[in-house]
Amino acid sequence: MKRILLSMALAAAVLPAVAQQGEYRRRAEEMFHRVWTLYRVPQHGLFSEYYPQQHKDSLTYMQDGNVQSKEVSYLWPLSGVVTSANIMMRLPGKKATYQPYVDSAMAAMYQYRDTTRRPAGYQAYPAKFEKVDRYYDDNGLVAIDYMEAYENTRNPVYLSRAKEVFAFIMSGWTDVLGGGVTWLEGRGDQKPACSNGMATLAALKIYKATKEPYYLRQGIKFYDWMNRHLRDSAGLYLNDIKTATGALNATYYTYNSGSMLEAAMMLYGFTRQQKYYRDAKQTAESAYHYFGRPQKDMRSEFCDLPWFATVLFRGYAALYAVDKDPVYLKAIMARVDHAWNNRDRYGLLNHNWSDKRDEAGKPKWLLDEACIAELYARMALLNL
Repeated sequence: MKRILLSMALAAAVLPAVAQQGEYRRRAEEMFHRVWTLYRVPQHGLFSEYYPQQHKDSLTYMQDGNVQSKEVSYLWPLSGVVTSANIMMRLPGKKATYQPYVDSAMAAMYQYRDTTRRPAGYQAYPAKFEKVDRYYDDNGLVAIDYMEAYENTRNPVYLSRAKEVFAFIMSGWTDVLGGGVTWLEGRGDQKPACSNGMATLAALKIYKATKEPYYLRQGIKFYDWMNRHLRDSAGLYLNDIKTATGALNATYYTYNSGSMLEAAMMLYGFTRQQKYYRDAKQTAESAYHYFGRPQKDMRSEFCDLPWFATVLFRGYAALYAVDKDPVYLKAIMARVDHAWNNRDRYGLLNHNWSDKRDEAGKPKWLLDEACIAELYARMALLNL
């Protein structure tokens, strides 16, 4: 009788977690297909920057702040779609369902590849339309996406393309400030955390798949450079350092700390050196206390930008795989759930997760929406 009662008690404790996992999986699939339905531009095999698609706006995330949104999205928002496809493929029993989406998303990304400049790299807008700038942080994301696709499919083309992209990133490495790459090819005014943090992850993900020592060495070089120049005493990462003066831009974003948190845990896994685990624990705790409260000129509570917070979530997930403490993950999940419960009439989430429901149905940015499918898929896989 005691065994029966114990079994019933355990089942009752497990059921809510299982139900939540199923709900997060359902939300991931719903959001993923909504993005592909609303934002897809089928004649090009690409995606729109906004929905409704007729919306035009100035884009502030490039060197020239006067760039206007166009017929299809720039590379950064597309990467959000690619990443979400890759994580959806890892849901139990869904590999065959989502592999066509992964291959289609990777083909879309390939349209941004530019071979008119050497080495080949990915520019900010599809090469068939025009020649535009190439950003090192964009290319770091491309390399990471290729490696995630390679891990899912074992298609050697994806590995080859990731290595090609990493070669482009390394072409930007200079000895100014002791190493690192800039933000934009051909413009050396700053060396930012976004470019160097994503390069760190790109190198380590290639190493994870190939075990080629070169990529581990390069990953450690990027990691060490970031820690020397952009890590503060609390373990958070500043936005950038100016190459001419060495002045630091003491602005903090979730994704800069998130990428390095994930990198630290990868290095700990490869080397078992405790210093990487200590780095990760410090960054995780400091990010929790800093970003878990409203910030000046930022949104609030883990949402400086939805995709930025998603990168931090990845880092927390990597830490959770070792320490099994869900406190950081659950804090972000609570904010996403609030945003989910305040979707607009199109079923899209607010840019600011803390906002009330948008009754006007204002145009929503692709990157803000694509990352939601990724987040819910990761939540389902974690089964907290």
